[in-house]
Amino acid sequence: MSLKNKTIFITGASRGIGLAIAKRAAADGANVAIAAKTTEPHPKLPGTIYTAAEEIEAAGGKALPLVCDIRFEDQVQAAVDKTVETFGSIDICINNASAISPTPTLGTEMKRYDLMNEINTRGTFLTSKTCIPHLQKSDNGHILNLAPPLDMEAKWFAPHVAYTIAKMGMSLCTLGMSKELADDAIAVNSLWPLTAIDTAAVRNVLGGDAMSKGSRTVAIMADAAYEILTRPSKECTGNFFIDEVLLRDAGVTDFDQYAVVPGEDLFRDFFVPDDVVDRLPTKTLTMY
Repeated sequence: MSLKNKTIFITGASRGIGLAIAKRAAADGANVAIAAKTTEPHPKLPGTIYTAAEEIEAAGGKALPLVCDIRFEDQVQAAVDKTVETFGSIDICINNASAISPTPTLGTEMKRYDLMNEINTRGTFLTSKTCIPHLQKSDNGHILNLAPPLDMEAKWFAPHVAYTIAKMGMSLCTLGMSKELADDAIAVNSLWPLTAIDTAAVRNVLGGDAMSKGSRTVAIMADAAYEILTRPSKECTGNFFIDEVLLRDAGVTDFDQYAVVPGEDLFRDFFVPDDVVDRLPTKTLTMY
């Protein structure tokens, strides 16, 4: 299955994983609506919705940059309406936008707590809700959340309760909506990386250059997302995919291609269950 002429509505795709997923789809000739806030370059966060649109079109797709803060219902509705007006439909909704502040309880300001939950959990719910009427008309509708498995271990909550609640809220959307929308043949899945991914969040928030060197590139998440989105929606829903597990099952054997520094020890990402790690040949260092 190809994504040619399919329309993708993706949040927060002006850089990083979201942009990589958009460009992978664009290589098939997909239409991509980029719903994000960044319109002016940031000194530490390169990329805007306009530069992302240029990269998507250079990759072979059609792009629609949309200024949209997913905390606000009217902005999400306007962005979805503009997407349908421009491309005629929406086939795929990707909830990629996320806020992170991995701080302990006493170190978490309530405005930061609210921001993470408004963008991560509420934003995922709102964006999905607004896209569903259009996904119901698609012959292969998908919702993909960049969210972790629901591994209810205290170690994932204790260091950063607020952040974990916000990310797991996205995962709960996957759990509930996959069942709710099954009769509509809309697939709802989550995708999460086994290892740290070399993004601005890793470099600026989590671990700087040292962690960046022990990370994989955004290409692994783009390839994994493409694998999910090209599957029949009736046969692929309610899954909490881990990128490497999914790609191994799809026949990929060369994972050195995704390493920022081949041969470097890789950092295991948050929220990956121990039993998943134990089954894989890839050895990772914990960062928790």
